[in-house]
Amino acid sequence: MSTRNSNDDTNKYKSRKSKGENDSQDQKKEDLSAMEEFKMEAANEIGIDLKKGYNGDLTAKEAGSIGGRMVKKMIESYKDSLK
Repeated sequence: MSTRNSNDDTNKYKSRKSKGENDSQDQKKEDLSAMEEFKMEAANEIGIDLKKGYNGDLTAKEAGSIGGRMVKKMIESYKDSLK
């Protein structure tokens, strides 16, 4: 008869899972931070001053202009990577 507790394997799995989840959460935070920086850069290029956090005072036109500029920059970046 084994003296090992059947929960040992479960606890090991939970530890690995938690570490993986933490790595994933850290990556998501980095991705969101990079996207925020990218958004701020795009907004500044077209003359819109964004605040950190909530920007509910933007008009639909301003928000669309920022998003459009971001898409344009992503397309340019992709085309440059093909060269």
